[in-house]
Amino acid sequence: MRQIDPDFLALPLRRLADAALARARELGAEYAAFRLERVRAETLRLFDAKLEGSIDADDLGFAVRVVKNGTWGFAAGIALTPEAAAAVAEQAVLVAEVSAPINREPVELAPEPVYADVTWVSAYEVDPFEVPLREKVELLAGWSGDLLAQAGRVDHVSASLMQVKEQKFYADSAGTVTTQQRVRVHPQLTAMRADGERFDDMRTLAPPAGRGYEYLTGTGWDFPAELATLPELLAEKLAAPSVEPGLYDLVVHPSNLWLTIHESIGHATELDRALGYEAAYAGTSFATFDQLGELTYGSKIMNVTGDRTAEHGLATVGWDDEGVRAQSFDIVTDGTLTGYQLDRRMALLKGLGRSNGCAFADSPGHPPIQRMANVSLRPAEGGPSTEELIAGVGNGVYVMGDKSWSIDMQRYNFQFTGQRFYRIVDGRLAGQLRDVAYQATTTDFWRSMDAVGGPQTYVLGGAFNCGKGQPGQVAPVSHGCPTARFRNVRILNTVQEGGK
Repeated sequence: MRQIDPDFLALPLRRLADAALARARELGAEYAAFRLERVRAETLRLFDAKLEGSIDADDLGFAVRVVKNGTWGFAAGIALTPEAAAAVAEQAVLVAEVSAPINREPVELAPEPVYADVTWVSAYEVDPFEVPLREKVELLAGWSGDLLAQAGRVDHVSASLMQVKEQKFYADSAGTVTTQQRVRVHPQLTAMRADGERFDDMRTLAPPAGRGYEYLTGTGWDFPAELATLPELLAEKLAAPSVEPGLYDLVVHPSNLWLTIHESIGHATELDRALGYEAAYAGTSFATFDQLGELTYGSKIMNVTGDRTAEHGLATVGWDDEGVRAQSFDIVTDGTLTGYQLDRRMALLKGLGRSNGCAFADSPGHPPIQRMANVSLRPAEGGPSTEELIAGVGNGVYVMGDKSWSIDMQRYNFQFTGQRFYRIVDGRLAGQLRDVAYQATTTDFWRSMDAVGGPQTYVLGGAFNCGKGQPGQVAPVSHGCPTARFRNVRILNTVQEGGK
């Protein structure tokens, strides 16, 4: 396992934390937490094998969050001196004091064991920030050039690589002290072609991952093999017939289903949404707290977990931003809603015991809010292959890859498209289709699931940029799932629907 960078450890982490926490205690705070964070992000974008832009951002600062008189207070700073840390603590306490008269709900936090002087580093081999920029550009340009060499089948190619290294030092008034470092990468290539009046594209299905640069060079994904298939897939898509709307059985590959999980389960089971505390950014949730243990979310074969420990998961950590150790927990069990994603305040507020570690802040300038774990649909032990799932369909559609999506403010009515769709006739794939979207309500969709694939079909998908909060924050999150089959799902023709 890699070690935390020496230059981060060389920062005056303990002295700053000690100064901030001591000042908060002197001013009467019941709870105080200090968090120093460095987030480095680099994005490369190429078009037709030529570099269009390179962004390298480095955010370094610290924050102090307190509870005084049962009220939150928060402040942040960038001057890395004990005097500045103490001053920021004073500001946080002042915010709590000013806010206390209008606070209707005293803040209390669920208990959590103390973790003293612990460290955690994510599972990666090669730090992408140690790889020369030229080498990364040459790799993306070479892949793009190989696609452009497919004369007559590829007109243009876009390529991008996003890389993030996140380092956090946390200390609180209970005695917990954690130091963490995690790395994530997201490579993506898209081939484009115009054929008469038709224009379309075909994108790689490789998901973003909590890995290092080795992800691009052979560990975890075979990019050359996938890229070699794009021209033929794109040609077939351009020549494909438009779908006939109606009810079809649907087989969904993990490269598409991860996003449906994210929108219809992940966000819907954030407890702050279910309680109505989060409403300004993309709404609340139909899965209200009174339905815990009662709501039939899906069929009996539906089992969903939240997991902050999944290897290579984008939401995987050692401890969250409230000092809670990462863990796995149930959300849907045998089709029934059995859990929510929690932070320490929400856990105690609703009598749910310990937090399951879902507090996260995306920068040193933001307070932690309740964020999503790696929410995943579990495969069936000894379950079928993707081919076996398809074989059980007489009249259906098979979908791969994510594209556009839409869901209502209650996380209930939704519509999703994909990268490519195939017609299924009598258990066999019968060529690609165009202009396809599937539409359902959350509970109808998951209740219609009659089979999930085995572990051999399981893939961890995800995104770098899940948005939430006001001011807005973004968080990385993964969603694992097997291939799954759904019966009698409404399929729309996006051209016909758009023309109405």
